[in-house]
Amino acid sequence: MRPGAAVVPAFAALGFVFLLVPIAYTVLFSFNDGGKTNLVWRGFTLDAWRNPCGAPRVCSALVGSLQVGLLATLVATALGTLLAVALVRARFRGRGAVNLLVLLPMTTPEVVLGAALVSQFLSLRVPLGFGTVVVAHVMFCLSFVVVAVKARVATLDPALEQAAADLYASPWQTFWRVTFPLLLPGIGAAALLAFSLSFDDFIVTNFTSGGFETFPKFVYVSATRGIPPQANVISSAMFVLALLVVVLVRVASRARRRR
Repeated sequence: MRPGAAVVPAFAALGFVFLLVPIAYTVLFSFNDGGKTNLVWRGFTLDAWRNPCGAPRVCSALVGSLQVGLLATLVATALGTLLAVALVRARFRGRGAVNLLVLLPMTTPEVVLGAALVSQFLSLRVPLGFGTVVVAHVMFCLSFVVVAVKARVATLDPALEQAAADLYASPWQTFWRVTFPLLLPGIGAAALLAFSLSFDDFIVTNFTSGGFETFPKFVYVSATRGIPPQANVISSAMFVLALLVVVLVRVASRARRRR
């Protein structure tokens, strides 16, 4: 074995360690008997797992993040799918400009995006809260949905839709019975990406939320005095849930290929 052949696996292993150490720390300190200041390891306990809502406001912040994430994902996925189909299939004046504008929220720093949004909301005298957070999340999630679904639309064979039209299917029937089922894997992936971005966001949320609290805001405020073990429990559970979703998708995809 050549010495250079071990370099790439070694760097890959270091990369995985770098990525997984913070997650391992979060999982470990979810079992810490740390009380209100969960900064130093004081002993193993299952109290936080038995009562994940034991810390004040932790579950209300989680519910707020879930509500925002689900609503923003639903709206962004619906609008982004339609926009992606239009950008790939339709030919209209200004199509290039629309493609550029769709990408702007992805390339704009979140601090700039959050500051611009809060300035707009304040100038329009819109009270900051749940509604403004949803609007902000839909705006930046929409770009990612469009990019993900566009890649799927570009791979579709137009002959399938033409065959449906030859069989006297209406445009609406063609979309729901031919196009939409073929787009569904891309739409599902885009929805998962949008939800993860929305649930994880702190910077834009901090600008536009006012008194409304999400889970990332709760963690940020709690970090100065030590994140409570209950927050680590919720974070660990969300990580395991995301891992299970990825595994189930992979298993379902492999089973579909074997048919």
